[in-house]
Amino acid sequence: MAAAKPIFQKEIFKFFRDLGRYNKKTWMDANRDRYQETVVLPFRRLCEELSPAVLKLDSRFDAMGRRGANFSRINRDIRFAKDKTPYHAHMYVKFSVPLPGEMKSGQLYMGISAEAVTAGFRIYAEPKRKRSSIALIAEPRIAEKPEWLAQQKKRLNKKYESYWYATMKGEWTKNNGWPTTADWPKLQGWIVRAKLSSASATRATFCTDLAKIFRDLYPLLKFTSL
Repeated sequence: MAAAKPIFQKEIFKFFRDLGRYNKKTWMDANRDRYQETVVLPFRRLCEELSPAVLKLDSRFDAMGRRGANFSRINRDIRFAKDKTPYHAHMYVKFSVPLPGEMKSGQLYMGISAEAVTAGFRIYAEPKRKRSSIALIAEPRIAEKPEWLAQQKKRLNKKYESYWYATMKGEWTKNNGWPTTADWPKLQGWIVRAKLSSASATRATFCTDLAKIFRDLYPLLKFTSL
């Protein structure tokens, strides 16, 4: 599924560096066309190129190319934030499966910022932990099959990094490594990802590389939320 030419150009990294430096509405307004050409259109093309591979994994994935569902928002919600800069200096494409009610499935994702390219799986306890797929779907399965987490670590640890979040005194804390069965009841989020070079994102094989990562990590999403 390699594209005839690269989807992303080096300019996307320069755009995010500049946005991080001049993070104001006046700057974005003056660079709106550059944003569309450098970020929006390539990300839409990536979603279109990836969709067949994602839907082959699971036909229930939302791959309609909608903002919010498949693309992260560039605008920050600054209503309650100390940092009032209006824009995120990064962009993600993400695929998840719609679940009943407010429950959220895990995601397969790829993100680009000025400094990093990452791709992988992530899941969060949304909307609240007791009503999340982490608690209602994954927790009973892990209790029934407690060896599953260790099996995934053995299968994936050489190629991917893992970290997870728990709540301590009302604050989210990051824990490096793979969660254990004992950790799961306090787990609020889990990320398993590959760190890629910026050069990899500008290769014509980037879509193929992402499809391989998604195939590796889809079993995590399926077990924890589908």
